[in-house]
Amino acid sequence: MNKKTVVLGASPNPARYSNLATGRLAAHGHTVIPIGKRKGRINDIDIVNETINVEDVDTVTLYLNAQNQKQYYDYILSLHPKRIIFNPGAENEELAKLALENNIQPMQACTLVLLSTNQY
Repeated sequence: MNKKTVVLGASPNPARYSNLATGRLAAHGHTVIPIGKRKGRINDIDIVNETINVEDVDTVTLYLNAQNQKQYYDYILSLHPKRIIFNPGAENEELAKLALENNIQPMQACTLVLLSTNQY
């Protein structure tokens, strides 16, 4: 099942977890929208350098620390995802609370682990 996913904090650096997650999400058949500061590509997917309107988002997976997430709160909530995955290092109680208030499931998890164990 295709779960459209926004990867926030995407990096063109192949050693970064956001890069690995983007590639693996695509390999598992999910539509992926990587958003990051630097232009580049992850495999054959362009990294978007701005907040764009995306319809029917299932998941926002975060690769930004809590401080760097603040500027994206309104954007994330405007996407109306079903869930937000707080990857290790991206934990954020404030955003998790906002998510719950907006009927969005916050998850403290690792996207790569969820994919590898077929729990995504």
